[in-house]
Amino acid sequence: MKQYNILFLCTHNSARSVLGEALASTHPSGLFVGYSAGSTPGTSVNPIAREIAIELGYDESKLRSKSWDEYGSPDAPKMDFIVTVCDNAAGEQCPYWHGNPATAHWGFPDPSQVQGTDLEKRRAFNEVKNGLKRRLDILASMPLDKLDSLSLKEIHTKS
Repeated sequence: MKQYNILFLCTHNSARSVLGEALASTHPSGLFVGYSAGSTPGTSVNPIAREIAIELGYDESKLRSKSWDEYGSPDAPKMDFIVTVCDNAAGEQCPYWHGNPATAHWGFPDPSQVQGTDLEKRRAFNEVKNGLKRRLDILASMPLDKLDSLSLKEIHTKS
């Protein structure tokens, strides 16, 4: 079975994009290899995002904030899909992506900005996780070899 590389982008690559990477890589379809990066990566992955990724069965050693420059080089893995998950990254000038991948914006509020109890913060992260999972489930049910950017963007309206 062919696997598709999907890169999730956000500004700091510490929460939403990391959840996307973990969800794609652990998706029950086995169709995806998830990656994540940021335009101005932070110094670490958010602790709640880290916990959720590990709960999903994602390899903890892969959890780190990365610059999107890592995936713009000619020797980087070829991406089939690029998905921005925060408004800042959607509006930024992205690097050139080799192979002309399909792109989309699946925006989610930043769960790391939620103030309140630990339970309220965890709830915000779970909402992002569940939203990304729904969109990945829809993506997995589509004819992936025929998708283009327009089709990928329609997933946002179906979830």
